[in-house]
Amino acid sequence: MAVSAAAVQEAPATKFAKDQLKAIIERIERLEEEKKTISDDIRDVYAEAKGNGFDVKALRAIVRLRKQDANERAEQETILETYMQALGML
Repeated sequence: MAVSAAAVQEAPATKFAKDQLKAIIERIERLEEEKKTISDDIRDVYAEAKGNGFDVKALRAIVRLRKQDANERAEQETILETYMQALGML
């Protein structure tokens, strides 16, 4: 059973889609590698901070709080304070 030459060659649209898919996958892989590198760098900074006597848990909490909107943060702090008062912790 012979395969025609036309069937062996890919249609231009198919080749374009394959090339585009390959480019997307390669970009994702490159970004994942960059993400890993950045994650390693962040871990190193926290290790350095710990080596200098800083509390890493507190640093992480501060970073998380600074990402929040000021109103959202105030609301969460109010709720936390209310719960702590109800439990006799304040």
